[in-house]
Amino acid sequence: MGKLKKFSDVVIIGGGIMGASVAYYLAKRGVSDVTLLERDLLAQATTGLSVGGIRQQFSHPANILLSQHSMRVFENFKDEFGEDIYFRKAGYLFLAQEEETWNDFLSSVETQRRLNVPVEVLTPEEIKRRWPFLHVDDLKGGTYGPEDGYADPYLAAMGFVDKARRLGVRILEKTEVTGIKVLGGRVRGVETTRGPISVPAVVNVAGPWAGEVARMAGLDLPVKPFRRQVFATCPFDAIPKPVPMVIDQDATFYFRGEEPNIIMGMSDQDEPSSFNTHVDREFMERVTEAAVYRAPILEKAEIIRGWGGLYTITPDDNPIIGALPGIEGFFCAIGFSGHGFQHAPAVGFIMSELIMSGRSSFDLIPFAYDRFDDIKKEGEKRVV
Repeated sequence: MGKLKKFSDVVIIGGGIMGASVAYYLAKRGVSDVTLLERDLLAQATTGLSVGGIRQQFSHPANILLSQHSMRVFENFKDEFGEDIYFRKAGYLFLAQEEETWNDFLSSVETQRRLNVPVEVLTPEEIKRRWPFLHVDDLKGGTYGPEDGYADPYLAAMGFVDKARRLGVRILEKTEVTGIKVLGGRVRGVETTRGPISVPAVVNVAGPWAGEVARMAGLDLPVKPFRRQVFATCPFDAIPKPVPMVIDQDATFYFRGEEPNIIMGMSDQDEPSSFNTHVDREFMERVTEAAVYRAPILEKAEIIRGWGGLYTITPDDNPIIGALPGIEGFFCAIGFSGHGFQHAPAVGFIMSELIMSGRSSFDLIPFAYDRFDDIKKEGEKRVV
């Protein structure tokens, strides 16, 4: 455990990949005194429990741009950070059962192609030919991104951590923030379980706990945590590798390869917000039913373990990124609705721009904290 200093230029609250990315890009820009605080252990909560998807197939242009920036970082991660994150471009296959969903897919493809995203529109017959293990009789069609895939979230986070530490970032685990000091409309410091830190800039990247952190500064932001459960099979070679990330959009079910296993999960639309991360056997049975329906061969697979993680969700499934008006020096990047891992490189870069210059090269209007007052604005549709 590192030593707490009483002063810092920037304090980052949250030790997942988002906090590590912000710390790295700030240090890379020359901010000499950055402190990263994690209440538990680095990358053990949301990041470590992520399924590691990396894709460009979003419906909202702003998310596509975040993905494209992040994709370039992930593709060259070993060269820049010295860490192999096992980025496998196995592809993302989105499936649509309902006519409305299919029309949304086609609309999204227009947006994606306008932004040079490689994406294929497939009929049920084409899907069956390429992935014979899938049941397709009820499908309207699908879209496939051959450049999409998945990587190891923990290794990616630790790559950022190690590089940030070498650049002088002070990283403190088992150090919980208990209060944020605001005087005269600006941040003055933070209180922690190890003592106070005077600081003019605070970054809230606390994931599921971001709402609680915001309330310490007197802000009530529309972000809530929701449980997501994931299950892994025993080694299973009946499906040819590599297995793409298959997302059955209308069922909110997905599965992918995790060699030599298969991992799978599904959203529970009826579950209320909570910090519950326990595994529910009854829900596991619902997930396996969805799995066997979409890929009947999975009936032969055995579930060997499961885990629960947390999504942090906003009303439109898009994050809140930027400085928060009314409190000078308070920044946030929260509410990624399950996409925080894959967008962390871009967001770390953006936050370093904002903190250093007060503006960003990205258009952050879709991620503004006050956008929820305008019900006409559309959020992200490709969420499970």
